[in-house]
This record gives sequence, structure tokens and C-alpha cells, in this order.
Amino acid sequence: MPSHSAVQEPSRPQDEPAAELPSALPSARRRAAARNAARTLYRSPLHVPLTERLSALAAAAGQVAGPDDPCDIYGDAVVADLEAEVARLLGKEDAAFFPTGTMAQQVALRCWAGRTGDATVALHPKAHPEVHEGGAFSVVSGLRTVHPTREPRLPTADEVRDFGEPFGTLMLELPLRDAGFVLPEWAELEAVVAAARERDAVVHFDGARLWECTPHFGRGLAEIAGLADSVYVSFYKSLAGLGGAALAGPRTLVEEARVWRHRYGGQVFQQFPTAVSALLGLKHTLPRLPDFVAHARVVAGALRAGFEAAGVPWVRVHPERPHTHQFQVWLPYASDVLDEAGLGQAEETGTLLFGRWFADGPPGLSVTEVTVTEEGLAWTAEDVTAAVAEFVRRIPR
Repeated sequence: MPSHSAVQEPSRPQDEPAAELPSALPSARRRAAARNAARTLYRSPLHVPLTERLSALAAAAGQVAGPDDPCDIYGDAVVADLEAEVARLLGKEDAAFFPTGTMAQQVALRCWAGRTGDATVALHPKAHPEVHEGGAFSVVSGLRTVHPTREPRLPTADEVRDFGEPFGTLMLELPLRDAGFVLPEWAELEAVVAAARERDAVVHFDGARLWECTPHFGRGLAEIAGLADSVYVSFYKSLAGLGGAALAGPRTLVEEARVWRHRYGGQVFQQFPTAVSALLGLKHTLPRLPDFVAHARVVAGALRAGFEAAGVPWVRVHPERPHTHQFQVWLPYASDVLDEAGLGQAEETGTLLFGRWFADGPPGLSVTEVTVTEEGLAWTAEDVTAAVAEFVRRIPR
């Protein structure tokens, strides 16, 4: 994750929510505003000083590891404990820890390509590998991608069933982040998976944010993951871990994936800080996610009402009823204007309502991503609308 001002920042968010990334405004100013804000909907780990975060991790480690447990060496000890816990939660035979999700998914899909004899992967053009990984599927792993739909949603069963060329794997990102953290309905997801099976295709879930999908589907993690042949999950996007990912699926697939993990350079000597932080996220944050999702829906409604009451000529909260604890807000102003309004509000009032804004879509529109976590639970709908009024007051019109 970029954190130093000397690093060239990306023009669009990649793995991190928009609220976590600096914009064209000075990075130091943005970090200071986020750290010093007394009120925010989401407190990013990126805004916690390094030594403070290390101290907190050391203090909490005893909750998930014994005082005399050894450090890991090439994936044993606490890393193996994490793998077993992920496999249990997702109802899979086995799971393998990876340093990044990019590596985990490339390995999974090239393993499936070898088994199906087809290196073509059907996925959405807004899926993470297509937008944020520099063409790694084709450049590094020899995979080819096709798109059953270009609509800002997951493909339908008919689109999968009737797609005009063969593919060996259907990859579904749950939720589809760049389309607004959107999910299909449960029956729709079942139908899409069934359509892929009719074509003798393997189904893989990009579940970087699968952890928070249970309220929308009304199903547990194991039942959701049970629809897919393999699942990737992240430990930092929703669980506030230091990093890392896991690939879960049949034991034979995971055993092969471990071989490829070594070939890809992912057999790291020691990863116990990352594994400990992931286990802490599973222990403490995972059970809280349904509360975050429920309150995100309150916040979304209050944001929409606040902008309408403030006389903003056009606003869109997408989805109107968020599917997870993250969603988009669109406004008809330049991104730098909205960035300045948000930073000014944080610096002068101590309330950080929005993170970075992006010029995306039709000219004149900007979008940001809103994340609701523990800090956001303290906000009432009235608090949100009052903060919106203060934010709008700072927009030149």
C-alpha cells in the first residue's frame, strides 16, 4: 500500500478503498486530516502510525496464539492455523495462504486451466484482474479473458449459458467492487453457477470481500462458498489485516496451488505478523460485519436525504440500499472541488465524511466510495445529514 509522499500515487484506486488513497492534494495533508479527525465513518489502518500498529498487534497476539508458540517457517505454525480456520469457515477441504490475492487467483486459474484443458476465463470487464493487475492473467499466467456482459453487474444465467465461445472457468467477483460493490440475488447466483456447470466450466469466486456478503444473501459463508469450486479471500480489505490472502478449495487443487505458489515467489520465509493480524480479524471484525452492513444502509439513506435537503441538483447513492458495508456516492462537481471541501471540513470541524473523489463516467460527475465500520456505528441519520449540510456549504456553486 503506498504511504510515502515520494511514491507515485495511482490515478484510480486499486486494492484499497478510495477513502484510503491520497489524491492530487498533498498526501501529508490528507493523512493528517484523517488521523486528526474526531469523527469518521471509517478509520483506515493506513492512518495509524507504524509503531502504534505494531504495538497493538503484539498486545493482541495472545488472543490467537499461545505464548510459547513458535514462529512460522515457510508456512507452518500460525500460518497453518490460519489456513485451517479459513477452510473451516468456507466449508472447503483445504486452504493455502498467499502473500497477495493477485498471486492467489493467478495460481488458482492456471491450475484450473490445466485440469479443464481450457485457459479461457470468463469474468466481468470491471473485475479486479482486468482493471488493477496490469494484465497479469495473460502476461504472466498465459490465461485469456472473455466477458459475458459489460453491464455494471454480474452476468446473468442466460448471458453465461448463451455466451458465444467456450471457456474453462467462470470467475465471479463477489461483490463486484468497481460497479459499486454490487451482488446478485441468491437465486440469481445459483442460476449463474448452474449455467456454468451446464457448459462444463469450473466456477471460481473472487471473494476478496466475501466476508460481508452474508447479510445480502441471507446465507452463511460456507453455503455461499459451497457454490464455487474454489474461492479466494482477502485478509485486509474487510478484516483490517496487514495483508495476505487465501485460496480455498479441493485438497488436490490446494496442494497443486502450493507448488505454484513457490514457483511464483510466494513461499515467504516468515509471515507470522500477517497471519496473526488475519486471525485477529477473523476473531473480532468478521462477527461485526453484519452490523456494519446494516448501518451502511442507514448512512446511505441519510446521505441521499441530506444532499437533497441541501439543494444539490443531482446525487446518486449506489446501490440505493447497499449490498455490503461499502457503496458509491456520485455528485455533479469536479473531483478536486469535492476533495477540497472534504479536507476543509475535516480540518476545521474534526469530521471526515468522505475520502478521495474521482472523475469517473460522464464529464462533470465525480464518485467516491463510502465505507462504514465500527466508528460509523456511532453516527445517527441526523448526524449524517448535518455533516452533509456542512460539506455542501463548502462546495463553490
